[in-house]
Amino acid sequence: MNTSASMSMSGTSASLRATGAVAFTVLSWAAAFPFIRLGLHGLSPMQLAAARFATAAVLVVGWLVYRRPKRPSLRDSMLFALSGFLGIASYNALLNTAELTVAPGAAAFIMSTSPIFTALLAAVFLREKINLWGWLGSLFSFAGIGLIACGQPGGLAPGSGATLILLAALASSAYFVLQRRLIPTYGPLASTAYTLLAGALLLSPWLPGAMAALAAPSASAATLGAVVVLGVFPAALGYATWTIGLGHFGAARASNFLYLVPAIATGLSMCLTGERPGLSTVAGGLMAIAGVAFVAWRGRV
Repeated sequence: MNTSASMSMSGTSASLRATGAVAFTVLSWAAAFPFIRLGLHGLSPMQLAAARFATAAVLVVGWLVYRRPKRPSLRDSMLFALSGFLGIASYNALLNTAELTVAPGAAAFIMSTSPIFTALLAAVFLREKINLWGWLGSLFSFAGIGLIACGQPGGLAPGSGATLILLAALASSAYFVLQRRLIPTYGPLASTAYTLLAGALLLSPWLPGAMAALAAPSASAATLGAVVVLGVFPAALGYATWTIGLGHFGAARASNFLYLVPAIATGLSMCLTGERPGLSTVAGGLMAIAGVAFVAWRGRV
């Protein structure tokens, strides 16, 4: 009886820990969108990305020194470098640039299509199959993205903010596909750490300019705060807590929580930046989320 009660308490504790970890991840990843907009008030898109991941790299290096995970082979080092280029450097360069014109809430809704790009890339490179329902769900989601874009400057014209976010989603999806080959060998935390470090190194040419801008007398505390928040919470801790959630809930159940990110990002944006989503953003965002959810539910063979 005591053993059974002890096991029940242990299971409850593990569940609460995993739930808290997922909640922290969702909140920190949602907060990234409005804090990017705040950081762009004092830094260029590339400077913000460089300063953010230089901050994250400090934590990552400390973790690598402490845990001493398996070191990647030369071939896998190249894959981690490519992951850092796609999932960190390119993703942040595109998203940061896009948020110069696209509202944070709208950006979060457009980025929610990343799982669809991941499924499409997995179908091409990993031979995973998508059925007719998956294709229909994808089309419905992209129709929602078109509706969101109608309310943003430039619409879906080449080079507009909305198209840059779609490219960022594609880059992020390519990163996730690459990680599927690396995680079984190095584990999720080490794979994330090596990728973040590679991304920080690739962004380092813009770091001196970021440091100069942050040290200037005209630099605001809000810009510095945004850099610290972005580097510590979404970039470093958010991935670590996500790993805890994945370990407890599994990938399929844990991923369902990510549908909350755009709504939370929109709410935080309203509080932090004062921006209000238009009707087209809300309607298109609901379509995008519904399409992504449908692909996850019925889209795989």
